[in-house]
Amino acid sequence: MRSITLYISAIVIMLIASSVNADEIVHMDWSRLIDQSVQDYDDPYRDLSQEQLINFVTVAQLLEKAEQGESIDKEQLSRKTASLTEEGIDVDDLIAQRWIVAERRERAAVSGNKAVDGREVSLFGFVIAAPVDADGTSTAYLVPERGMCSHTPPPQPNQIVRLRLPNKWQPKALYQPVRVSGLLSIEPTNRTILVVDGPVPMHATFSMAVSNIEKLGFYKK
Repeated sequence: MRSITLYISAIVIMLIASSVNADEIVHMDWSRLIDQSVQDYDDPYRDLSQEQLINFVTVAQLLEKAEQGESIDKEQLSRKTASLTEEGIDVDDLIAQRWIVAERRERAAVSGNKAVDGREVSLFGFVIAAPVDADGTSTAYLVPERGMCSHTPPPQPNQIVRLRLPNKWQPKALYQPVRVSGLLSIEPTNRTILVVDGPVPMHATFSMAVSNIEKLGFYKK
């Protein structure tokens, strides 16, 4: 009787452990990788039309050249400044804020959600092959949409995951769809790799030590 009780207890413990392990792997959506606390900030450039933004950039570039002692088209500077002023745009204020806004944008693009740092997660995306690490580990990058980094610019860094792959696995095709599972870490990296026919800077906020790869689409085998 005692042996049966011990056997049943062991089975219960195994089932509980299995349940805990399954719960530890979080099926992650890409939006959860972003640090939402730094996404809401004042950006006066958002309210500018495309034409206004072009005119402002021209004015800023002309003023910068003038500060450096270069010869500029003063008539063009005066005309575009007057046009912006007539539309209620404070050019001096925008110029004063440009580096502040640039810093805010950079922080919003690179900051990772600390709540997912060090978690075992599962994430669906598209793989871009990359050179092996110095220790011989196969690597790749995971992006949320097909075509990123070749047909369109790379996504912001907190939407790129650098993968350290098991068993020297490499994707069979560019943008092979996969679901990867493993330990996700906030570990910023910066490398330039060849994608299609040119070098692409890959700034990734996250890295993942991949423990499992589920191949999807036409590349399941």
